[in-house]
Amino acid sequence: MTIERITAGYLPELPGLREDEVQWHVLPFERGGVRLEVSVPLLTGPQMHALAAHVRRAADRHLRAMPVAEIIDAIDRAIARLLDRSDPYRRQAEAWLPVVSGYDADMVRLGLTGFFKTFRAAQLRRFVAEDFANPAVLDGFQPAPKGGAVRAFGPDLLMHSWAGNVPALSLWSLVCGLLVKAPAIGKLASAEPLFAGWFARLLAEVHPPLADCLAVVWWSGAGGVDGADGANGDAAAALHAEADTVLAYGGNQTLQALRQRLPVTTRFLPHGHKLGFGMVGAQALDTLKAPAVARLAAWDVMRYDQQGCYSPHVFYVERGAPVSARAFADYLAAELANLQRRFARRPLELEEGAAVARWQQAVEWSGDEQQLLGPVDAPWSVAYSDSLQPLAPTALYRTIAVVGVDRLDDAVPVVAAQRDYLQTAGIAASPEQLYRLAGLLGAAGVTRISAIGSMSMPEAGWHHDGRFNLLDLVRMTEIEQSAEAAAQPFAPYAD
Repeated sequence: MTIERITAGYLPELPGLREDEVQWHVLPFERGGVRLEVSVPLLTGPQMHALAAHVRRAADRHLRAMPVAEIIDAIDRAIARLLDRSDPYRRQAEAWLPVVSGYDADMVRLGLTGFFKTFRAAQLRRFVAEDFANPAVLDGFQPAPKGGAVRAFGPDLLMHSWAGNVPALSLWSLVCGLLVKAPAIGKLASAEPLFAGWFARLLAEVHPPLADCLAVVWWSGAGGVDGADGANGDAAAALHAEADTVLAYGGNQTLQALRQRLPVTTRFLPHGHKLGFGMVGAQALDTLKAPAVARLAAWDVMRYDQQGCYSPHVFYVERGAPVSARAFADYLAAELANLQRRFARRPLELEEGAAVARWQQAVEWSGDEQQLLGPVDAPWSVAYSDSLQPLAPTALYRTIAVVGVDRLDDAVPVVAAQRDYLQTAGIAASPEQLYRLAGLLGAAGVTRISAIGSMSMPEAGWHHDGRFNLLDLVRMTEIEQSAEAAAQPFAPYAD
């Protein structure tokens, strides 16, 4: 077996935090005869306090003084390098992210390219404009329509706590923090400890003043919740005390535990478990359109094996069209089989395989309610039901349910029952039906409606979980009209 070693995370140059002064923890990964040992920095409580003070000072000197246009330019230059397959950072990402994630290398390569393209300069300018009618409020006080002036200030210190279910997921929150000029310290996910550190180093290369404005560290447990004791727990507690804003991804139980460890004054922005689903209208189910829609649906199921919060679990398909709902399920099964040959599902851990087997068994034992299509040992599973079924999570790893309904409206009540977990709905329907369904689904709790085939590829600036990516991070400072008026008599020209 070949053994490779990588140093992950990112620490600015600071006395007391040099490589030989920091404890390093090794996270092992194995795939295809390669053992990758990833060393991640594990700080003590005092080291974390010193780091927090350092990135704050650096941000005051550099990041907060940068116009947003310059920040966008720096990010764009970094992203341009990540899109260049000959660049060393891109080569590392293509080589090692499949090893740590287990995902097919071609799936990762295509996924990274599609993902990175949403962070080019034009998309970032749209991203900022989506949240701020006048993006200049991030650079200075701007006239307010009601009178006076207003300015947006980012967090004093932003903590990121990342999940590792999707490679490079950390890029979303890192970019958000930079756009609101927040000094930041990120906590790596044990399942994907590589990309955040690479991006921090790349930013430091393309714009050196940013080198001291952020850091990327690690401790065991998401957010310092599980197994955080000794120096490990001290580091987590120190950062929890220092950060005034925490942006966190993960399971709902982990996020709840993290919330309980934060001071009551800390702004907490969690992104937890979500349920995605699709709807296919009769207009999309003729003999020409239905196979194409099924192909797109299969891509949404295949991408990262449904690990994203936007991935589908159920497709509700309208009956009464030239292509039946059952025939659509057969098309979907065939497309998943085709994609398996191109992008093989990663080998499942014992517990993951057991979850898939339990889901398949539940389908088979449901009698006439549902039926399992295709071989039971295939690395994908499609369950079909001709009676209305609730929106419920599948076992992931390319397991999907297809439900035939007389009208797509019939599915709205069962979808609404999962209001707390709704996010993305993929819809294939006519324009009139799209907008009518969007109104019903929005009222039910859905926050994002996309085309089928785009469910797992959100647009730049999307409102994650129905919230504002940037507005939720800032506080607004207002100069009221009364203050402006009161200042006039004190001007040099007033005498």
